[in-house]
Amino acid sequence: MNRSLELWPIGNCQVSGLIDAHGALVWGCVPRVDGDPVFCSLLNGDREDEGVWRVELEGQVSATQEYRRNTPILVTRLEAEDGSAVEVHDFCPRFERSGRMYRPVAYCRIVRPVAGSPRMRMVLTPMRDYGTDLSAHTSGTNHIRYLVGTQAMRLSTDAPVGYLLEQRYFRVESDQHFFLGPDEPFGGNLRSEMRRMEAQTQRYWMHWVRGLHVPLDWQTDVIRSAIALKLCQHEETGAIVAALTTSIPEAPGSERNWDYRFCWIRDSYYTVQALNRLGALDVMEKYLTYLRNIVDQAKGGHVQPLYSVMGDGELEEGVADKLAGYRGMGPVRVGNAAYKQVQHDAYGQIVLPTAQGFFDTRLLRMCDEGDFASLEQVGEMAWKMHDQPDAGLWEFRTRQEVHTYSAIMSWAACDRLANVADRLGKTDRHDLWAERAASIRALIEERAWEADDESGEGHYKASFETDYLDASLLQMIDLRFLKPDDCRFRSTFAAIERDLRRGANMLRYAHEDDFGAPETAFNVCTFWLIEALHVAGRTEEARELFTAILGQRTASGLLSEDLDWETGELWGNFPQTYSLVGIINCAGLLSRPWSEIR
Repeated sequence: MNRSLELWPIGNCQVSGLIDAHGALVWGCVPRVDGDPVFCSLLNGDREDEGVWRVELEGQVSATQEYRRNTPILVTRLEAEDGSAVEVHDFCPRFERSGRMYRPVAYCRIVRPVAGSPRMRMVLTPMRDYGTDLSAHTSGTNHIRYLVGTQAMRLSTDAPVGYLLEQRYFRVESDQHFFLGPDEPFGGNLRSEMRRMEAQTQRYWMHWVRGLHVPLDWQTDVIRSAIALKLCQHEETGAIVAALTTSIPEAPGSERNWDYRFCWIRDSYYTVQALNRLGALDVMEKYLTYLRNIVDQAKGGHVQPLYSVMGDGELEEGVADKLAGYRGMGPVRVGNAAYKQVQHDAYGQIVLPTAQGFFDTRLLRMCDEGDFASLEQVGEMAWKMHDQPDAGLWEFRTRQEVHTYSAIMSWAACDRLANVADRLGKTDRHDLWAERAASIRALIEERAWEADDESGEGHYKASFETDYLDASLLQMIDLRFLKPDDCRFRSTFAAIERDLRRGANMLRYAHEDDFGAPETAFNVCTFWLIEALHVAGRTEEARELFTAILGQRTASGLLSEDLDWETGELWGNFPQTYSLVGIINCAGLLSRPWSEIR
């Protein structure tokens, strides 16, 4: 089977899964997003029957899919050549119960006959230890236990267990229910309980979406992106992962295969910023709790660029050599060595979302003077490191420079701390942080600006040391370092567009890095291009490019990290939070106002 990124995420903020275009669960880790992928068919090469949960119709000829409106509940319709058909409803339960959020380590499937006399079989083959072995199993009258590593999962069902174990076709004459979850007897009537779970899960998500402040245009696109972003939060701790997968290559055969199932401080900042614009404060509140724990752990010292969802700092990078990789393009990496890197922009990306906590009176817990004292320790690190070399936001593995983006983030940290100090009435601290912000700004103007002697113009450089361009410089407006009408931004944008734009898409940078020259466009940079076009007054062109990249999404309405600008094929881990943030931000910028129809 030729794997593609035509995938449909399901989840409940504890576990997640990816359903392919044929209705098979091909990726799912337990007991959480960075756990063992018991469903790993996505990365299992030609072994498509191992590490999968697939429903097949006898004589099947088609599969069509759609989400239940405003939810991550997926409905797949399978049709056979004789006209018979079933619907498969996939979801992970999520709703309030007994005063707590019920989000078990569980996958639910309901198979419903909807036409003719369908005959189905089920291929359910979870694996253990990153594709090392098929899980051993035992069975009872109405259940199958799968021994996945040191724990077990139990499939509770009202379908014939013997048929399931033998992968035998059988007639579907009534709804069949499958609850794969904790290894404990299923309480209550399976049929009625799973229907109740489905209804309550649907109700939860529809109510969550109802609280979003969406733009008039592209509402469905924004809502789908927002739901996917929420699925990337590990609610237990508040951490937000960069993507749900590991090792989908950034380009074919490039070995740019990375494990993104961790919480990057940078990516999470952008995710929270986008969801804030929609009013989804629940994600930010939980993330701020996670950040406070990270700051406590750092004890005023170095903050890593990424941590596990539980806050662990040791993320040793290794290879799962039993998995062939996406389309056989290994290696499959587990862990990420970037945790060892020095990336100074992280300090600003802690201060910026936390600063809102001192101003936003909607929050259940507003930040206080104790939080300010902790945040100042982060600011001290930003001040100390603002002119020191680092690996930069693109995480170069073989060189360090003083990256302009990192310096601007340090400026932003000091600038926002001055705002918070003013809010708290701390005049002396306001003056200190404002003075430090001014000092960093002056250094950036001195070291990062490259003047053009012939034209009298110039551009900002990606680093203080070398004259190359980087799409992150377009963030100067969003961070309020420059105003949109500043001629220095206009000339920098012109240079970036000239060197990094590829048709309707944008590269991160064009020079060679540790793995050679980039072969695909980086989707969030394309959205930064669209924002810059709008700021520059080229709004119609911005809308055209926005429409173009929306057309490159999967059928599920989502994007991965990278895009082949020549073929339009998606590459990189999926769904990528950066890319979904871009959809939300650009829709908000380019939409007509609600006042046009009210």
